Amino acid sequence: MLLPHYYDGLIEAGCDEAGRGCLAGAVYAAAVILPPDYQNELLNDSKQLSERRRYQLREQIERDAVSWAVGIVGPEEIDEINILNASILAMHRALDQLSVRPQAIIVDGNRFKPYKNAQDGDKLLPHTCIVKGDGKYLSIAAASILAKTYRDDYMNRLAEEYPQYDWRSNKGYPTKKHRAAIKECGITPYHRKSYNLLGDGQLSLQFEE
Repeated sequence: MLLPHYYDGLIEAGCDEAGRGCLAGAVYAAAVILPPDYQNELLNDSKQLSERRRYQLREQIERDAVSWAVGIVGPEEIDEINILNASILAMHRALDQLSVRPQAIIVDGNRFKPYKNAQDGDKLLPHTCIVKGDGKYLSIAAASILAKTYRDDYMNRLAEEYPQYDWRSNKGYPTKKHRAAIKECGITPYHRKSYNLLGDGQLSLQFEE
């Protein structure tokens, strides 16, 4: 059973991201505030759920959440600021969009940057990083599901434009088929050029026409 909250008596937002290890596409993050007494036995780390169950749970999360939002950082920004900073920025962008302002933040993983927003009077909100938090806290699990499903939708759309990279199946992750297509066709505007795209220590900078 996942835990309902980390901070007692505070409006708490859970955050998680999806797409950090991908060779192509944006990184997505979500922030979710759930009711304080919320329970959902089906919620879990999105990686532990089937695709069908993730989309079913997305509907439930969006219906039940006090507030939720998704933040995005594109591949060009990722190349400029690196994927760690981009992942944190995506979480900050998700937090910026919440219609209900959180009083505290819990984040999956072990890295985060202090967050403040003008709506909060520019004060830094308390935050806690929780390793494997998406398997421990409901709001982080909910955020992991939203980030994953919305990023999958995005990669499926890109796959229609560039079918040769098999993004509908691999969602931009470094599979053999994906890397073989990069070697054969070059890269697209959606590839992360700061990554080792071919897996051989070399960066492929030729754009697919």
